[in-house]
Parts: sequence; structure tokens; C-alpha cells
Amino acid sequence: MGRRAGIAAPARVRSAEPGRRAAAERERNGDAARAMNALRRFVRVLRSTSVTVERSIGLTAAQLFALRAIAACPGQSLGELATRTLTTQSSVSEVISRLVARGLVTRHPSVMDRRRMELGVTEAGRRMLDRAPDSVQQRLVTGFERLPAPSRRALADAMEAWIAASGLEVVPATMFFEPLDPPDGEA
Repeated sequence: MGRRAGIAAPARVRSAEPGRRAAAERERNGDAARAMNALRRFVRVLRSTSVTVERSIGLTAAQLFALRAIAACPGQSLGELATRTLTTQSSVSEVISRLVARGLVTRHPSVMDRRRMELGVTEAGRRMLDRAPDSVQQRLVTGFERLPAPSRRALADAMEAWIAASGLEVVPATMFFEPLDPPDGEA
């Protein structure tokens, strides 16, 4: 259609609809983006710290975390160490085996109950701790403990629900960045 005399053609107005849709999408995804960004920060700091620790002292971040926990409470059992490090006994057992093999930790029967194995830090382990950087895991645990109890519970519940909703609840919760054991039959 051409212009009629005296009537201006309406100006072409861009539809605000795509902008509104994008804003709604951002709003819907805002919580997911915040959660993913927080997770990325956790993974980044854990990975970079793990690399730094391994390069500087030759231990994984998980080994350093466990070594510090043993030094803080000598004589504890493997189960007590698992509780102290907020992990499972099988996960911490693998880490301790590596520390024992390196001569940094001792495992010996308790004087009071020979069935109970007690953990201790060797002199070599103490020297390692003297030159080791701070443990980021401990900073995360301390930060978590500073949250009010309802927030801690809500965060733990939400993270477990997120894992379940993602179909990942069967993945073992091992200590951060520890080597994975080879599948059965491989070595």
C-alpha cells in the first residue's frame, strides 16, 4: 500500500514481545544460573587448590584435609575420621591407605581395645603439615557451620534434592578429586 494524501504511514514499532520473553526466561533461569555459578565457584576453587597443593607438597587436597583432621585429633578411628571429614568410611579409608603408604600416617591397634585401629601423624606428616597451604575444604566446612541451622538444613536438603532430580544420587560421594579406583578386574 502506498501513502494516502495527508496520512502518514504508521511508524514501524518493534515488538516488545521478544524482550519480554527473554526477561521471563532470565527470571525463570535466574535461580538455576545462580546455583550453577555457585557450583562452578566451588569446583573451580577445589580444583585449583588441589592442583596447587599437589604441586607444592605432593599430596591431594583430600589427603591434606585428612592429614590435618588426624593431626587435630590424634588417636581417632577411621569411623571418627570419616565423621570429622564429613565423608564415608570407605572414602576416607582409601585416602588413609595412601597416607600410610607414604609414611605420613600411622595405623595401630588401640591399647584399650585391640580391635580398634587408631590413626596418628608421623614426624614426616608433621613436617608436611608445617609447609602445607590452608585447606579449602576446611574453609568450606567452617563457612557452612557459620550459617544458621535452618539454612544449613535447607541447603543440604536442596542439594540432595537437586542431585536426585538430576538422576545422580547413585554416584558415590568420595573425597574431592581423589583418583577413582579402576573398575573390578582392571589394575
